[in-house]
Formats: sequence, structure tokens, C-alpha cells
Amino acid sequence: MEISISTIVKSISINWQCKHTWSRSSYNTFWCLLGCSIGDFGTIAFFQFSGIAWPVISIMILAIINGIITSVILETIILSRQMKLTIAFKTAIGMSLISMISMEVAMNVTDVILTGGAILKWWVIPIMLFIGFITPLPYNYWRLKLYNEACH
Repeated sequence: MEISISTIVKSISINWQCKHTWSRSSYNTFWCLLGCSIGDFGTIAFFQFSGIAWPVISIMILAIINGIITSVILETIILSRQMKLTIAFKTAIGMSLISMISMEVAMNVTDVILTGGAILKWWVIPIMLFIGFITPLPYNYWRLKLYNEACH
């Protein structure tokens, strides 16, 4: 992705007060969070319940990868209702990868900080989801505004 001077200038002049764009970016972020959580939580739960002794960092890396995979799959399915499957897949990868990576890292760092490892507890899951949601939200808003998604 090449960044031009006009892109930088446009980024500086973005209106951060648009309720429509916040609503749309929140909706998009929710779907990304749902997809990421399926692979992420599934991976952590697998290691937690199976007792396989892997290092925490290895479990977290695998959880991040699986979360990104499940998010891309979910978003591709959703987008394929509006466009061809190959275009839906490219769109899901292109528009969401930075959002998914930041979401996944935020969720997993939160888990490690609060539980001391790759451990799902009933009280940590809502916190992980909240942190995972708010971390990419400004980026998603910025992307919608930058590429001329208007406030209606």
C-alpha cells in the first residue's frame, strides 16, 4: 500500500465526529471480532482443556493465526452474498488484515496480562472482547473515511 501526500493530507482532515461512520465501522469491527474470536478462543480452549504442554507464546501465535483465518472465512462468506467469491476473499484480506492483527494481538496480550497465560476464564472473556473491539475501531473508522465512505 503506497501512501501519497494527498492521502496524508486527507487523513489529517478527517471528520472524527460522523455518527454514521462510527456506526458502520462498529458494525464491521463486530463481524471481524466474531470471526477472530472463534479461532482464537477455540485454539486457547483446545490447549487449556487438552493439557498439551506448549509454551504460552506458541499457543498465542497459533491462536492469532487461527483467529485471522476464521475471520477471513467469515468475512468472505458475508461478502460473497454481495460479490463473487474470489473478489469477496480479496476484499476480506485487503480491508481487514491490519484490523484483525491488531485485534488478535490486543486480545491475547490482555489474556496474558490478566491470567498469566493462555487461559480462558469466564471473567476475562468479556474484557478480551472489549479490548479486541476498541483496538481496531479507530483504524476501521479512518479507513472508511479515507476511501470516501460518506456520512449519510
